[in-house]
Amino acid sequence: MVKTPVVLAAAVLLLGGTPALATPSTSCAALAGVAVPASVISLPTRGGQVTAAVATSSVVSGRTIAYCQVDADIFPVDRSAPSIKMRVALPSDWNRKALMFGGGGYNGTIPALTGAVPFAAGDAPLARRYVVFASDSGHQQTPGTVPSLDGSFGVNDEALRNFAAGDALKKTYDASMFLTRRAYGRGPARTFFAGGSTGGREALVVAQRWPDAFDGVISGFPAWNNLAEGLYLGYLTQVLARPGAFPGPAEQTLLYDSVISACDGADGVRDGVVSNPSCRFDPRTLRCPQTSACLTDAQIEAVTAMSTPLRWPYRVASGETNYPGFPFLSGADMRTPFLGFGTTPPANPMPATSGYGLQYWDQWVKHFLTRDPGFSALDLDPRKPGKWLARISELSLVQDRNNTDLRPFARSGGKLILMHGNADELVSHRSTNDYYERVRDRLGARATDEFLRYYLVPGANHANFGTPAFAAGWDSLTALEHWVSGGRAPRSPVVTDLTRARTRPLCEYPAWPRYRAGDPDDAASFSCVAPRAGTPRG
Repeated sequence: MVKTPVVLAAAVLLLGGTPALATPSTSCAALAGVAVPASVISLPTRGGQVTAAVATSSVVSGRTIAYCQVDADIFPVDRSAPSIKMRVALPSDWNRKALMFGGGGYNGTIPALTGAVPFAAGDAPLARRYVVFASDSGHQQTPGTVPSLDGSFGVNDEALRNFAAGDALKKTYDASMFLTRRAYGRGPARTFFAGGSTGGREALVVAQRWPDAFDGVISGFPAWNNLAEGLYLGYLTQVLARPGAFPGPAEQTLLYDSVISACDGADGVRDGVVSNPSCRFDPRTLRCPQTSACLTDAQIEAVTAMSTPLRWPYRVASGETNYPGFPFLSGADMRTPFLGFGTTPPANPMPATSGYGLQYWDQWVKHFLTRDPGFSALDLDPRKPGKWLARISELSLVQDRNNTDLRPFARSGGKLILMHGNADELVSHRSTNDYYERVRDRLGARATDEFLRYYLVPGANHANFGTPAFAAGWDSLTALEHWVSGGRAPRSPVVTDLTRARTRPLCEYPAWPRYRAGDPDDAASFSCVAPRAGTPRG
């Protein structure tokens, strides 16, 4: 983390923490072919090489931004492992800040540097003249495979650690800082990280493993306990593969609509968004033949399994013991079937029309666990893994990034914004609740509040994919800038539905927005209320 003296910060960080613009001291063309010494990268590599440096421009947040796009490879120690492919955008008018983007799924491609942070509103980082950088996390997706669902790199130990343990993050950070100094003659005054899903896990990884590297971190819907969720997805795969168990599109729509009908008004207003976490729905009310549209017993068992925590009867090295499951609202919304159940049951080979999480499990079994691409994921019961238990335990140390002692990050001045939607179909918000509560239990409420805010957004799904009930938008980056540079923590933030003209208060977990009176599309008509003692927290 770059430390700015207080006097200098007061003189330079003006108007909400915006430093004076800087121009490159080295031409873009001069960066082509530059070697990245292994000595500037804190983890083992064979150094790197710039493969291309091109002066270009893009329309970002409605404005044309000129920048130098630098592509580079970071070479692995194991020559049979793939290189890390990374990219840096160096704007011609630099604001002296830098931001690293995280990836998604199994990664394998470089995120768009013109993109936004999770659940974004406001200008993208590059439009603000940030240096922006990212990588493919140390492997390249096989052409023709489903985006972010190629786990074949997992057969190589170095590639696996680059992705799952996050080693590629620090290697990319170090190389990007070297190239930034080479371009401008100095490093950034402030450095940030933002990512969702896998990128949300990566956001927590950098806070846990390299607490001095980033001043501020935005973690959206983080898959932090990656192996634990994988075991749960494996169990769900087996359940959904049972004869007659898979709820098809019509049954999924029925379930979703029934939950909305039962729970929508529990927050004081009927608006298609379920906010009150205490509302519970019993799918047995849909049992055939009680209604004309109905669920069979096998289907009820399947959707109940999705909403029930899975505990495994063995120990793994990471210490994780369970995954909390999803609310019925998640995964049953046929507006985003790819992320939930999918439209067809799991099989071997796994259909591309099965849910994303089921395909993720299939890739993990084939390439991470057994390292046998011909192995059927349906043949492995995560509750009784047999000879694979030792390997599962070993992988848990790499994939479950569950260190809750964030005191080093807090001591270095770091600030963390954590966000999740309560209708997420792919990563359970209950899991993020768990991580936040563990941090708070370990550090105490006051110490946690000094550097961490967690917001649960009702109706928001995974990354605003498809047509969510509430497409969340909040300018978290500006809020984080003010917190990092001026010490002003977010106060009474408001989240906007990006697809409808309505707003809601962004409540700090475990509070939720309850309608009081007035315009139901206006955040001022709601208040954040905490759940009563003993009531469910989502």
